[in-house]
Amino acid sequence: MESFFTFLEKRVDDSSSLLCVGLDPHIPDLKQPTADAALDFCLTLIKQTAPYAAAFKPNVAFFEVFGADGWSALRQVVAAVQAESVRLGSLIPVILDAKRGDIASTAEAYASSAFDHLGAHCITLNPYLGKDSIDPFIQNSEKGVFLLCKTSNKGSGDLQDLQLATGEFLYIHVAQLAQSWNLKNNIGLVVGATHVEAMTNIRAAAPDLWFLAPGVGAQGGELESALRAGVRKDGKGVLLPVSRGISRAEKPGRAAAEFRDEILRIKRELHQR
Repeated sequence: MESFFTFLEKRVDDSSSLLCVGLDPHIPDLKQPTADAALDFCLTLIKQTAPYAAAFKPNVAFFEVFGADGWSALRQVVAAVQAESVRLGSLIPVILDAKRGDIASTAEAYASSAFDHLGAHCITLNPYLGKDSIDPFIQNSEKGVFLLCKTSNKGSGDLQDLQLATGEFLYIHVAQLAQSWNLKNNIGLVVGATHVEAMTNIRAAAPDLWFLAPGVGAQGGELESALRAGVRKDGKGVLLPVSRGISRAEKPGRAAAEFRDEILRIKRELHQR
């Protein structure tokens, strides 16, 4: 049965990449503070970086700030990735960075918005409302989710590092739940590259799951440490989002290629050890 992660793994093989290109059109980086400028910014990035991207990750906040025009721009961004997929002959997944979290009909509406209206393949979710808040997003095995587990921000420990009565951290419990819920191979975890020890612990608790590991570069995460802690025995299992390190480079395409090649170099060295 096809699933989101079978699609992602095929793209990883096609592109020889674990790089996820972030599409975050910060207003100061735009020629004008408009939805059209945000769209142009993203279209340029997609065209230049698609050959090196295992996935693209648009952050909805940077589109929603422009209201209805921003939402239209986001839809066009997703469509542009699909067009590059056709051109390259390889499906490039779009992960919608939305961090949704709600229940019942509200969750169903969020799922329909992301998958049916926008055409995204995957979405980030807050799992703290429980399994029923996740269910509307995982009914179709070809659509995936990444659940917030141990996030990259400094304040993540305020809640995620709390110890339960069992003695385990809350983030480990989330990882174990996700592993047990992953019946259709379409659930992964958001695990910040800024917390290497936690990533090691989560990999032990969820040996099969894919990690979306933000934080490399601008947030201080170190690429080699993240790969050493998170990569599975098959050399996959970690998707590394990079946004500003590529979009603010003089030549974004070259920057994406260099990130991709550095990931491959580190993986080879880890395999040889």
